[in-house]
Amino acid sequence: MKIAVTGKGGVGKTTFAATLARLYAAEGRKVLAADVDPDANLGLALGFDEETLDSIIPISRMRKLVEERTGANSENQFYRLNPKVDDIPDRYGKVCNGVKLLVLGTVETGGGGCVCPEHVMLKRIINNMVLHRDDVVIMDMEAGLEHLGRGTTESVDQFIVVIEPGARSVQTYKNVKRLASDLGVKQVRVVANKVRNEEDEAFVKSKIPEEDLLGFIHYNTEVIDADRQGKSPYDFSKTVTDEIIKIKKKIEEN
Repeated sequence: MKIAVTGKGGVGKTTFAATLARLYAAEGRKVLAADVDPDANLGLALGFDEETLDSIIPISRMRKLVEERTGANSENQFYRLNPKVDDIPDRYGKVCNGVKLLVLGTVETGGGGCVCPEHVMLKRIINNMVLHRDDVVIMDMEAGLEHLGRGTTESVDQFIVVIEPGARSVQTYKNVKRLASDLGVKQVRVVANKVRNEEDEAFVKSKIPEEDLLGFIHYNTEVIDADRQGKSPYDFSKTVTDEIIKIKKKIEEN
């Protein structure tokens, strides 16, 4: 199972991705959770302590590693398009609660000159995770659609778009579905988060095709409390975890 979790910023995709990863780990599955968000906080949602997370350097910022694997440096503008990356998750991943976390980060283009080697490196790592590992791979993608434009996730089994009950989130889902289709990804499905009442549910059902809607996660202050205390929602809110268990079952039906 290879899943890319996406959506606009602030919708709760990290909460969903982390809880889903914890659920698979609780079954004894090998789980690799990849944080591809520049605002990397998947680790906290998985239950890592802050000291461990502070010690992690995103792969995209490991200049010496990128130079070593791609051959690119200030004196050489030519670089390998297929650098060796298969050992990176095991060498640089950190494990907590049965989930191996790999913080990929993203590439900052502002004033940074050519970023092609870093892009190549990240794309190769993602493709390797998706195509050549038998783990359950869950990727917490950066907000928006930049990752789709770069084509780094064309081999995943499905995209799951986390939305809120609002027009902007629905528009994001439509854009993701269109771009994913261009990449050959047939399944783009939706989890509606922060749902407050029946009116919110009705709105989502009116905008999202039934076959694409995986389910609802209702607004829950326990998630806010978990975040405030730097805890994993999985350990803090049985209500939210039970709702995501139902969503997980629907994911596995197809």
